[in-house]
Amino acid sequence: MSLDVRERRVAGADLSTSSARRGSILGWIAIIVGLIAVGIVGASIVGGGEWSQRESLDPESAAPTGTRALARILAEQGVEVRVVRSHEQAAAELRDGAATLVLPDAPALSDDAISALAAPAADVVLIDPRSRTLRLIADGANAVGVADDALVQPQCSVPEAQRAGAIRPRTVFLATDAAQCYPAAGGFALLVRETVRSDVPGTQRVSAVDGAALFTNEHLAEDGNAALALGLMGRNATLVWYVPSVADTDLDPASPSLGELTPPWVSPVIVLMLVAAVAAALWRGIRFGPLVGERLPVTVRGEETTRGRAHLYARSGDTAHAASLLRHGARVRIARLLGLSGSSSAAEVADALASVSVSPREEARTILDGAHPTSRRDLDELHDRLRRLEAAARSALHPERNNR
Repeated sequence: MSLDVRERRVAGADLSTSSARRGSILGWIAIIVGLIAVGIVGASIVGGGEWSQRESLDPESAAPTGTRALARILAEQGVEVRVVRSHEQAAAELRDGAATLVLPDAPALSDDAISALAAPAADVVLIDPRSRTLRLIADGANAVGVADDALVQPQCSVPEAQRAGAIRPRTVFLATDAAQCYPAAGGFALLVRETVRSDVPGTQRVSAVDGAALFTNEHLAEDGNAALALGLMGRNATLVWYVPSVADTDLDPASPSLGELTPPWVSPVIVLMLVAAVAAALWRGIRFGPLVGERLPVTVRGEETTRGRAHLYARSGDTAHAASLLRHGARVRIARLLGLSGSSSAAEVADALASVSVSPREEARTILDGAHPTSRRDLDELHDRLRRLEAAARSALHPERNNR
């Protein structure tokens, strides 16, 4: 082999090796990019869910379910809107003077915290009334159903409802000791209850209405929704709008977390195991380059494999299979001598031999496709007959080869 050819082969091997390495690097880059993309999508989904939850009835949110429009209209009407996200801060704001408390559902607060929060307020507007909130603040009230999407007149003596006119309520309530407005579906969309407070002079007014269906940004401009909201929330110069959250809670954990139940050394061990698993995956995933073909130290000739196969046939004693192989080889060789196809049948080869007077048709067919031998002696005899038949065909068709 010339030096130029060797150099070309070495260069080709280097190119294939570098191409394989580049492919491996690009594969790892694609895996890393995919993991980052999955993480970003998961974070956006989780973050989007949290943001959507925060936007619901939030006076600082411009989303369809937020209430920024209502907060700004109240501010334009001269009402000081104070948005608070802590129940302690809300209680401090309410102690400054007569103020209205806007209270959504606050599942993270205890019964005592909700009662203490609402106690100092001159007015309390429940814009997301739930059973517990109604029980604590609007004693005797409860939600009874959902109204159809139809305009309903107030049909009550509450001034704010009369000025607002018709609305399309959703959740309806019932109460034994409260003014009830907007009758629909066996209940009322607005409850107004006034009670005399024992701790401070005057009365406290509690209103319950489904604000999610009436006071959000997407519904505020419909029917008499805005007028009703301004009437209920604008009775005092100060409005404290409490926005609850999971973080703002006074509840003790109901049960210890898994981290609190396990010993301190468990978390570091888990982290160490994860790091070891990632390292093992990277180690086992790294390839050492493309496969390289090497010359075998021993070259096996075809004659040796044939003899090895023959010894296996002899050891197994399968004379029938050996006879089939012998007959097939002889038939193919004789057919080619006769100018026939190698796939010709024994009958076709026998007819051709008879036509050139090499052997009678029946005798040739018996040799090429007769009964299988049952012993080693019969197999040797068949082998001799096949060899004589092939030699006779060669002598008859190519006599010049035998004279050489």
